[in-house]
Amino acid sequence: MRLRDVPESWEVVATATPFTGNKTSVRTDDVVMPDGTVARRDYQVHPGSVAVLALDDEDRVLVLSQYRHPVRQKLWEIPAGLLDVPGENPLNAAMRELYEEAHVKAEDWRVLADVYTTPGGCDEAVRIFLARDISEAEGERFAVEDEEMDLEFARVPLEELVRGALAGELHNNCLVVGVLALQAALGSAGGVGGLRPADAPWPARPFEA
Repeated sequence: MRLRDVPESWEVVATATPFTGNKTSVRTDDVVMPDGTVARRDYQVHPGSVAVLALDDEDRVLVLSQYRHPVRQKLWEIPAGLLDVPGENPLNAAMRELYEEAHVKAEDWRVLADVYTTPGGCDEAVRIFLARDISEAEGERFAVEDEEMDLEFARVPLEELVRGALAGELHNNCLVVGVLALQAALGSAGGVGGLRPADAPWPARPFEA
């Protein structure tokens, strides 16, 4: 049996936006349930994100440690960022984030996974890319500010990240999903070559090729 998520939209009889922030907002919808009753649902409206699992020629993953105030922890993560421009090609955004956060470029790109981070309370969609054949980018490093001023960088073997994720030592969703997806791809019959191309359609955040 092959499972697929399918588009569906229940009737909304009223909607409001009680909060609008710099990048995201909060929406309140009154949604008609299957039995005809109406339930109120509050959720964060998010532009979407991209993340990059950059793998070097020694099978090490480029990771960074960044303070995340909502959870009061410094988390090890992979480079990631918002889709700041509506309709932007996510590959272009991923290349930008890899350059800005790590001053790295890559020649080979594929899609690892598309996920909704917290679909019960936020509409954020994330596309996680696999980037290989990586090297230092040319030119000056991108200027950092705020939490990014305290970043730590490391290159860690994929197996160690998988171990840390399964041991409950690593918690960033893009890191965990990315390393487990890559491990699964490497162990599959098609290998990394069976992954989707970098320009694969993304219905959650449609873009121009």
